[in-house]
Amino acid sequence: MNIFRLAGDMTHLASVLVLLLKIHTIKSCAGVSLRTQELYAIVFATRYLDIFTSFVSLYNTFMKLVFLGSSFSIVWYMRYHKAVHRTYDREQDTFRHWFLVLPCLVLALLIHEKFTFLEVLWTFSLYLEAVAILPQLVLLQRTRNIDNLTGQYIFLLGGYRGLYILNWIYRYFTEPHFVHWITWIAGLVQTLLYADFFYYYFLSWKNNKKLQLPA
Repeated sequence: MNIFRLAGDMTHLASVLVLLLKIHTIKSCAGVSLRTQELYAIVFATRYLDIFTSFVSLYNTFMKLVFLGSSFSIVWYMRYHKAVHRTYDREQDTFRHWFLVLPCLVLALLIHEKFTFLEVLWTFSLYLEAVAILPQLVLLQRTRNIDNLTGQYIFLLGGYRGLYILNWIYRYFTEPHFVHWITWIAGLVQTLLYADFFYYYFLSWKNNKKLQLPA
């Protein structure tokens, strides 16, 4: 494992911890899209089915369990915890996220590296993760005012993907035959979706102002 992969994993983990901190400590999910969180739960559930069939390392298994457990616990909190659920902005979080699932599944059935059950689901998770942030970004544009923890959560999520791109570049030049076009393209699409958010996040930091996205 290289430094970019480790930094990416730790940044991803930090994003989850920030969101859990907001939900568990403040008892609020204001500004957080349940629809994006449901998509992430599907992403990890389909990606980490191999946890039952293969063992890579304790680190690998631990991270899979963390992301599986945290994604489903966030969905549970937002749906069923009385105090947290009251803060959920259902009227603004209306992106039809299920319309993203079927196209990603069809694309995974058509374009994959190997036509096996686990490989198709893995590919599906890559495609779905690339667009899973869309409901969250739409919600932020509608509400405009973004609290610090929600902004940090989105920033860390985008940062994790950026670090993974550096990881792929490093491995491409240091490992023979390291070519994974599907993973690279899906990751690049996902990173580009954060570009607008990063721009306004940088402006808010530079000008020491509250983060706001244009409507």
